[in-house]
Amino acid sequence: MQLLNVLYEIFLKTGIPHLDYRYVIMWLIGCLFMYLAIKKDFEPLLLVPIGFSIFLVNMPIAPLTGPGQLINLFFKYGLETEIIPCLIFLGIGALTDFGPMIANPKTLLLGAAAQLGVYIAFFGSIFFGFTIKEAATIGIIGGADGPTTIYLASALAPHMMGMVAVAAYSYMAMVPLIQPPIMKLLTSEAERKIRMKQLRSVSKTEKIIFPLVATVVICLLTPDAAPLMGLLMIGNLFRECKVVDRLLKTAQNDLLNIVTIVLGLAVGSTMKAEVFLSPKPLFIFLLGLIAFAFSTVGGLIFAKIMNLFLKEKINPLIGSAGVSAVPMAARVSQKVGQEADPKNFLLMHAMGPNVAGVIGTAVAAGTFLAMLK
Repeated sequence: MQLLNVLYEIFLKTGIPHLDYRYVIMWLIGCLFMYLAIKKDFEPLLLVPIGFSIFLVNMPIAPLTGPGQLINLFFKYGLETEIIPCLIFLGIGALTDFGPMIANPKTLLLGAAAQLGVYIAFFGSIFFGFTIKEAATIGIIGGADGPTTIYLASALAPHMMGMVAVAAYSYMAMVPLIQPPIMKLLTSEAERKIRMKQLRSVSKTEKIIFPLVATVVICLLTPDAAPLMGLLMIGNLFRECKVVDRLLKTAQNDLLNIVTIVLGLAVGSTMKAEVFLSPKPLFIFLLGLIAFAFSTVGGLIFAKIMNLFLKEKINPLIGSAGVSAVPMAARVSQKVGQEADPKNFLLMHAMGPNVAGVIGTAVAAGTFLAMLK
């Protein structure tokens, strides 16, 4: 009898008695993220750690997310302090070639137009009863920029950081699923077949001057965006100056990889069953989807409007790349364009609005911070 009592006490200390259907649902969601990453190749560097973290933190009574515990420390010192979003931007800058945007400055307008969903979701969230700070945090999901979303949420609505971060990264990963139907709906086959002239070559001097000028302009107009844009531009300067190879390689590889692992684990840890499986997070996911869809629409429609005034037409498909999901959105523009014309190469043209979208979303976040912080 005493042995049975001991075994029963041991059993009670396992996670099995605490298991319920909500944890199983979250396991399935975590597995879905990993399936999309591994089988469909949707942003695997993000979705594998996020998916496994969702799976892990929903193990009953596991000592992971409490004060001072492992995953909690990743979240506290990485996301709440805003360090990780800024370091991610450093790595993005080191990987990004702004040449296509410099060669065709008109694409800046497409990056700006693709922020339409940010403001539609912002006003829509206010209409549905969210506070103005919560609405801004939800709206920025429309830019499909995870680091910027985290950066803004940590300042305006820390209690929503996990929900909006997961939404932003989910939609970044699902660009190949969400965008093509909208792109095909809003463009004709003839428009999708438009071929654009090869971009001019951009000099090394132009590429070095650009991050300096961009930093001055953006930081003067939206000072609150300075941490993100400053790190983005110094990363790009590492790339273009050609004299700091060690720093460049670290920013592009080791640092970015380490930060991405910590980011994925920290973001996934916010999706605990008791928090996520409730109406509010699901509604935020819906508003985020609407925001992202309208951002895609904004870029497409503005490209069509520009064509009314341009002698050399642009392919409207590159407008959808104005969201910040670099380079996934540009690849989707290329793919949809080649479905209409296999010899049409839009990738470099689409990279212009794509990198402009990164700047546009950071500026939108800076504007919200200036008004609401």
